[in-house]
Amino acid sequence: MPSMKIPKKRIGVLIGKDGSVKEMIEEESGAELEIDSKTGLVEIDVRDIDDPILSLKVEDVVKAIGRGFNPEKAIEILNDEIDFALLDIRDWVGKNKNAVKRMRGRVIGRDGRTRELIEELTETYVSIMGNTVGIIGPSFQLNIARRAVEMLLDGREHATVYKYLEESREKIKIKKTGFRIYR
Repeated sequence: MPSMKIPKKRIGVLIGKDGSVKEMIEEESGAELEIDSKTGLVEIDVRDIDDPILSLKVEDVVKAIGRGFNPEKAIEILNDEIDFALLDIRDWVGKNKNAVKRMRGRVIGRDGRTRELIEELTETYVSIMGNTVGIIGPSFQLNIARRAVEMLLDGREHATVYKYLEESREKIKIKKTGFRIYR
């Protein structure tokens, strides 16, 4: 039975008012969640789920809620077309808290504008919490958003990342519609 710990401050969000979020996840997936509200340990019983991919996606839903996403966005991960990625900022800068904080600020941008632009241009959801950057979205768009975040963590200038996102916007339109847009 898979288990994971989520931050204690996110346990209430995972449970929801009167257990509503926990219940929604269980109904949508067929899994059963056992949540220890003292330790943050979440055990996920996936024995009644026939689809092994859905079993993994339930873990991602719990992980996403634990990493700052609201439940309505996180539950979308159960959809076949939606994926979840979690990047650990420490993989780029090590365990130096100031370096992590600086990189978190780079991804968020002034007044949250960089994060908003990534979300808007890639049609994904992005959450920056603690040492991590989480991304939820369709696989194609998620990979573009992930690359943009990696570019920022690699130290690329914001203008370079914005240009990459703008150029990728047309690729997303082509992928979604199947038609090239001529200007």
